[in-house]
Amino acid sequence: MSKASYVDTMIGTVGDGQIEKSHGGGKTYPGACVPGGMVQLSPDTVSGGDNGSGYNYCHNTIEGFSFNHISGIGWYGDLGNLQVMPVTEETDLRSGSNEEVPFTKGTVGWKSEFSHEKENSRAGYYSVMLDRYNVQAECTTNEHAGFLRFTYPSDAEKKIILNFSRRIGGKADYQKVDIINDRKIEGHIKCTPAGGGFGHGHGGIFYDFYFVMEFSHPFTNKRFFENEEFTDSSEGEDLGLFLDFSKDISDQITIKCAVSYVDIEGARKNFSAECEYTDFNTTAENALASWDKVFSCVSVSGTDEIDLKLFYTCLYHVLLDPRTMADVDGRYTINHEIFENTDYKQRTVFSGWDVYRSEFPLLSIIRPDMVRDEINSLLKIAELNNSSFPRWELMGINAGCMVGDPGLIVVADAITKGIYPYDLKKAYKVSKASGICAKELDGKDFHSIRPDCRQYLDDCYVPEKLSDTLEYLLADFTMQKLAEISGNKEDAQFFADRANRYNENYNQSLQFMAPRKDNGEFVYEEDRYDDDGTVESNIFQQSWFVPYDVEGLSRLFGEERTIELLEEFFERADLKSLWNDDYNHSNEPCHNITHYFSILGLPERTQYWTRRVQKEAYRTGAYGFCGNEDVGQLSAWYVLSALGFAQVCPADPKYYLNTPLFKDAEIKLDKNFHSCSISDTLKIRCDKNPLDFPYIHSVKLNGKEVKNCYLTYEEITKGGELVFELKQI
Repeated sequence: MSKASYVDTMIGTVGDGQIEKSHGGGKTYPGACVPGGMVQLSPDTVSGGDNGSGYNYCHNTIEGFSFNHISGIGWYGDLGNLQVMPVTEETDLRSGSNEEVPFTKGTVGWKSEFSHEKENSRAGYYSVMLDRYNVQAECTTNEHAGFLRFTYPSDAEKKIILNFSRRIGGKADYQKVDIINDRKIEGHIKCTPAGGGFGHGHGGIFYDFYFVMEFSHPFTNKRFFENEEFTDSSEGEDLGLFLDFSKDISDQITIKCAVSYVDIEGARKNFSAECEYTDFNTTAENALASWDKVFSCVSVSGTDEIDLKLFYTCLYHVLLDPRTMADVDGRYTINHEIFENTDYKQRTVFSGWDVYRSEFPLLSIIRPDMVRDEINSLLKIAELNNSSFPRWELMGINAGCMVGDPGLIVVADAITKGIYPYDLKKAYKVSKASGICAKELDGKDFHSIRPDCRQYLDDCYVPEKLSDTLEYLLADFTMQKLAEISGNKEDAQFFADRANRYNENYNQSLQFMAPRKDNGEFVYEEDRYDDDGTVESNIFQQSWFVPYDVEGLSRLFGEERTIELLEEFFERADLKSLWNDDYNHSNEPCHNITHYFSILGLPERTQYWTRRVQKEAYRTGAYGFCGNEDVGQLSAWYVLSALGFAQVCPADPKYYLNTPLFKDAEIKLDKNFHSCSISDTLKIRCDKNPLDFPYIHSVKLNGKEVKNCYLTYEEITKGGELVFELKQI
């Protein structure tokens, strides 16, 4: 059976606004894409509001299909450009749901009701019946292009509406379209923060979107419209195009469309490479094959169909981003400047604060080439802006979302594993400059992502902000490791000293970590569940966030008290619930804390709680994720734990063990990045069914007993066979 056949793209497609008490808010999209592709062709249910992926399973209308989307985004989303909708009648000239462009004349728009019973989706393909028009719409993609196929009733009028101003979380600022002939159009769409987008405009995202679109049949009439009125102009700020086709053509109209973020010439090259000599069915077959090919990096076998579906669906989400932003000729743009590169793929969509915890530790094993691409991409942006690595990057822009210095963390972690950027010296300079909040780098003004304040630089805390403080201290630890590898002993000692001052944020009165004021006094907190100074967490949750020194944290808390608190942390949590004040799997600060038990000498508690999280926090169906999927992080945690691992601390390449979810698994290693000194695969085998025997009795790697509760990255990437001998209790 094809691995890709297990993928269920509907898992997690419920948005924030319609969550259940127990689950929902995954904010994924069900549409078609290939691994890391530039195009994500997916249905749009509502354009306005915090509908980050463009689709929400709880909505009952579709307003069209657009060519780019982001999966699992927690903030107001972006993209969703070039919306296409088949219709069979004259309609109001508005989609019907974009709060950024409200109706002034229409009442319904062109949107159509649909039912989930008439949806069909798989990896690389999506279809739905549009009930209002009785038209079947199908989507598929390759890397830089999308294909649409509309099947009309034989006696119906055949029309297509193109919405060029549409954008998730806002609208495009400017649109211009050229009619090349009666089957082909080209266009340019400009998006800036003034039009909204990421964070409702606060993310500061701007980009240009170019396209070449070809129809399988000639259109007989074309009518541009703007502001709900037909117009003679082919450019504007709210532009659309209404196309009529002859009733005498076949019942199907196919659309081929290539896109580029560089220029129209890039879109033309992408069209020539990926559209001219293929058709819809072949493209759909190739898209499915591309997923099967990429899934060869890791495979599992088991008898539980739900586990298999969750595993491959989660793996699917992991491999969506970071995506390519370069055309087939290697050109891409950053800050409106065009670059060309064939040494690596310039990638985009880096949700740093989320993905450094599990996604990149997973990718460094199964897709180190993607990690290399990403750290080079981050370095390129930092070089151009003379700045720290981006915190949350989209379209080459640091949106500034969330806290900490996650770009440095990802870069440092990769380098500790032997995955190097093209310019290691430059990466080190940027990393150090970020850590010390440098004013200049190489004689130019340096823009540090960290706060330029006395308290952090001198006293190791950010006033009123506990989460920021602990995130920066973790980044200091990773900088220490990077300095050690680079042979900079003085730098290593400097950052080690600062990272180890986390204990100064421990409030003896509260007996937990707590934020401090400008004058050094602790902010008054009544109890562990206060959330002042924390980000998407509370005092209790954030107090655990010293992953580089769990044993030291235990001594600070008191060793017996630490174990009691950890047990309470998990016992009090409803792991099936969307949100918890105790262990909260729906949000990243709690991820990997299950493995603290192993570090503290209680590996069976790690095995117990990891299995509980696997089985209770993940489900099939639209409500399947217990919170925002967060661009691959929530999925990556599941995949990595299902294989039997968790990297607790970045730049400390120890992968702590837990009981695998499957009896057999195999990871295909990459000889270009991994030593593969024993084998180019790592086979993971359990001697018994892990669903019935959830505890580890012993572990052997290549015939030798593993005496630690972890394996190093080096041990894993040598390959061979990892055998778990299991027990019931």
